Amino acid sequence: MSEKPVHPILLVTACALVDADGRVLLTQRPEGKSLAGLWEFPGGKVEPGETPEESLIRELQEELGIVVKPACFAPLTFASFTYEKFHLLMPLFICRRYEGIPRSMEGQALKWVRPKDMRDYPMPPADIPLIPFLIDLL
Repeated sequence: MSEKPVHPILLVTACALVDADGRVLLTQRPEGKSLAGLWEFPGGKVEPGETPEESLIRELQEELGIVVKPACFAPLTFASFTYEKFHLLMPLFICRRYEGIPRSMEGQALKWVRPKDMRDYPMPPADIPLIPFLIDLL
């Protein structure tokens, strides 16, 4: 009987940031990072001692320069996907209320996209199954 490889679980949190027109913000992974050039939901790795919501508050401030309060996040769905070296577990929150105007703080490209058009943007494999939830919601 062959043994199945063990993949460490990586907890990452993501946000479907929605504007007044029902568009969702996507960010492009910069050169030098894994999956460079692909479009994704803003967010990042949950650090030890953080809740997913606390991680999102920190990541959205660092990446986009916006302030979000915990009460502004609503859990929508999650991704569970095995990559070559790890298993990704990624809760996706939706957020319609935030302070500030999202801007690129780390040199990444930003794009407001209607959920029905998201398949036109190459995304990491774990993100693609999340698109129908946003199409149904928005």
